[in-house]
Amino acid sequence: MDEQEKALTGEIKMRKLKDFSDGNPTTRNILNVSSIFVGVLVWFLITLIPSINTFLASPQQVISALGQEVQAGRYFKDIWASLQRVLVGFIVALACAIPVSFLMGWYPKVRALIDPWIQFFRTIPPIALIPLVILAMGLSEMAKYTIIFIAVFLVSVVTIYQGIREVDKTLVKAAYTFGARDINIFLSVMIPAAFPFILVAARLGIATALTTLIASEMTGATYGLGARITSAQQFMNVSVVLLGIITIGIIGFILDRVLLFVEKKLTKWK
Repeated sequence: MDEQEKALTGEIKMRKLKDFSDGNPTTRNILNVSSIFVGVLVWFLITLIPSINTFLASPQQVISALGQEVQAGRYFKDIWASLQRVLVGFIVALACAIPVSFLMGWYPKVRALIDPWIQFFRTIPPIALIPLVILAMGLSEMAKYTIIFIAVFLVSVVTIYQGIREVDKTLVKAAYTFGARDINIFLSVMIPAAFPFILVAARLGIATALTTLIASEMTGATYGLGARITSAQQFMNVSVVLLGIITIGIIGFILDRVLLFVEKKLTKWK
């Protein structure tokens, strides 16, 4: 029996399509918890090796450091100081990146003027700008906001601009056909089409803000997770260093989940 006859008789099975969804929520949650448990267990086991425990604190040591930092009244002050810097730098940067990205995508001349500078500064690590920022602004909070602002702004502009470039030109042509003006196309076509990329830029931006946090708090901060990590590093206090790193990771995870939730709620039409 040839392939055609098999197809006619239904003996060839239809290939199952790949499932790109998030899967069953219960299964996903079980796997997440299992992954965290296994990770902590591996962390505990490898820190039993004395040579590793010299540079990697054990879970017990980190918990003990957490208790000491809370009792000393530093832990939550550090979190609040760092969170304030991250959110201020992130919000201002995203608010500035959105109009700049749309101007670059809408006007070729604006793009030709701005794009070389965006690409130039995007390759410079934010930590390299610290001496200049300190000279310009001193050791003030504004210096810390500026370091985070620069990093988030550059990442957000590139992401949002790419989303504008990916807008289906057929929609724009159709709008012109029906007599829509530029302002109508901008509000009714460009912004809705680029909106998912704005949310992606927000997620990338918050991650960038957190990764730049330590660099920003090197500009003379008394409180802050980055400042605490730097201070603990000087005294070889590995448990406090690791506590700060884990805390930043947890904050980043929570903020990312919040933005992901917002993204799912606001882009149901996709």
